[in-house]
Amino acid sequence: MNIKETWDTYALSWKVKTLLEKQAMFEKCLDLNCNYTSPIINTKGWDALSAHMLDFHKKIPGGYFRTTYFLEHNSRSIARWNLLNDNDVILGDGISYCEYNSIGRLKVMTGFFEID
Repeated sequence: MNIKETWDTYALSWKVKTLLEKQAMFEKCLDLNCNYTSPIINTKGWDALSAHMLDFHKKIPGGYFRTTYFLEHNSRSIARWNLLNDNDVILGDGISYCEYNSIGRLKVMTGFFEID
């Protein structure tokens, strides 16, 4: 999987609703010890990230991210994205900075967005 495909799989993992679906996607795109950081949380590893994602769906049922811009080089990437609800209404936007391990899986994901 190339870096863009890895990013796309990770972004899609936010949309799936069950822990089993998330874990299956994580196997394809995430380092076991990945670190996700945003203005509201800092997680380490699959279990903490899964718990955060499941909580995200309690707050925004059907919520998901659509990438609008992607650049990568030297095992790093930036992506602009929109946050949408289950009716495809844009609720917000942001930027993510990521770092990938030696086999192309995400090890650092840092999200930047405004908090209301």
